[in-house]
Amino acid sequence: MRAWKLLGLAGILAGVATGAAVARDERVRRHYDAPEIRDRLRKRHAEAVAREATAPSE
Repeated sequence: MRAWKLLGLAGILAGVATGAAVARDERVRRHYDAPEIRDRLRKRHAEAVAREATAPSE
């Protein structure tokens, strides 16, 4: 019975740690302003298009 309690506690702690990491990531993401986000998205899109153009066709 004690093992199940420890396993449950470990699961709860993992959930809390995951929530904290997601919240921190969201705070970092919200520090970008709109023009900076647009520039980053355009850069990622250009990289994806270039990667697709150089990929061998099957």
